[in-house]
Amino acid sequence: MTVPDADVARDDLTPELCSWADVESEPEPKSASSQPSLDLPPWVDLRRYHQSGFSRGRPGWIVLLWWLVQAIAFPLTLHAHHAPRRALLRLFGAKIGRDVVIRPTARFTYPWNVEIGDYSWIGDDVVFYSLDRIWVGAHCVISQNTYLCTGSHDIKDPTFRLKTGAIAIGNGVWVATGCFIAPGVQIGANSVIGVRSTVLHPMPATYVCWGAPCRPQHPRERLQPHA
Repeated sequence: MTVPDADVARDDLTPELCSWADVESEPEPKSASSQPSLDLPPWVDLRRYHQSGFSRGRPGWIVLLWWLVQAIAFPLTLHAHHAPRRALLRLFGAKIGRDVVIRPTARFTYPWNVEIGDYSWIGDDVVFYSLDRIWVGAHCVISQNTYLCTGSHDIKDPTFRLKTGAIAIGNGVWVATGCFIAPGVQIGANSVIGVRSTVLHPMPATYVCWGAPCRPQHPRERLQPHA
């Protein structure tokens, strides 16, 4: 399995690409007791929305064919038999390692942008929103209802321009249930992301992290294997 190239590690693929980073830097809102204005003119004009510079990576008919296969074939495969799902993903360009567990309700927007290492587990209702590259290392667990999101929008642009950023998850990482992983995020090897966390920034290797926004809490301890 190929480790993400330099493009994935660059600073311009960290959360600066994600509008949530901009939101975090905004000043605190006024007191909750004050009534918010609801009828101000909108700052965006969605009639002008565009995806200039974005490519889905395959012709439209292949995208449509994949969505049909995923909607029909995936749910019909047996829950505990993962080989057919691995085969379908590989057929559409995904790089899937040895004995990867993929539940039938997992979803992949563009599988050709996905790479998953050996022996990793992908849980029920996990979403790979793979407008950009998603790289998951070996022996990882991505638990149920986790959303890996590589797409966002420029909240400063009145056209609401699409922005994307690759996601990279290192070997041995456990992302617990119901997490959100934002565009441009990297999670270091052997870290744990706690339940319902919102990961907006890179997380260091070998740490237990949780929260909304997610932050490193303490180093991950490791039991010594039995002789």
